[in-house]
Amino acid sequence: MPEAKYKRVLLKLSGEALRGGSSYIIDNVSLTRIAQQIKKIVSYGVSVGIVVGGGNIIRGAQAEADGMDRVTADYAGMLATVINALALQAVLEKNGVTTRTQSALDIKQVAEPYIRQQAIRHLEKGRVVIFAGGTGNPYMTADTAGALRAIEIGAEVLLMPKNGVDGVYTADPRKHPDAKKIDKITHLEALSMRLKVMDSTALSLCLDNKLPIIVFDPELKDGIIKAVLGKLIGTLVTSEG
Repeated sequence: MPEAKYKRVLLKLSGEALRGGSSYIIDNVSLTRIAQQIKKIVSYGVSVGIVVGGGNIIRGAQAEADGMDRVTADYAGMLATVINALALQAVLEKNGVTTRTQSALDIKQVAEPYIRQQAIRHLEKGRVVIFAGGTGNPYMTADTAGALRAIEIGAEVLLMPKNGVDGVYTADPRKHPDAKKIDKITHLEALSMRLKVMDSTALSLCLDNKLPIIVFDPELKDGIIKAVLGKLIGTLVTSEG
């Protein structure tokens, strides 16, 4: 049995990661690949919390640009994360992983309310906990929810698979072919260079609480497993120089 470097992790999954390369909103193949990796790291004794985004269904910022009120658009985005959380929970359970979904929005018919102590008890019992509904507040992204929940549950690292890139670059590699990949960088450097690791509120939270972040390609084979084992993948964002 491999020795995991991190004993408690927060996995931040974007809506696009759940869609994968499919034209559908949610791709079962992508969900199954993620679920199987999560099952494996749970077998290593790792506690796993997950925050899901909702960009595969609706993006609050885009909905606002299309004429929707910003607060309404953000709440619609939070509801989208609940749909994704339920889909992920179903696949995890099908793969034999005991899972609980907690929502920052009160939807008792489908999810427990988010209660920090209850979430920690689930983790201590070996259950995977999916956090849906963002932070429950408008003007806050799923990235911020990921950083906040990671800190609240005492996660040792925030894992961030990001579609289309295999780490953090000096510029968007899809627009700038000469952009260079960064293997390791500090939170402060990422903020000052305005690199698109995550939104600035989330990154500042990680900086203040010295929470390391690993950014990697969700399509990387066994990427989640490799990150938990401490393999050198993607980009490590850390408080250490």
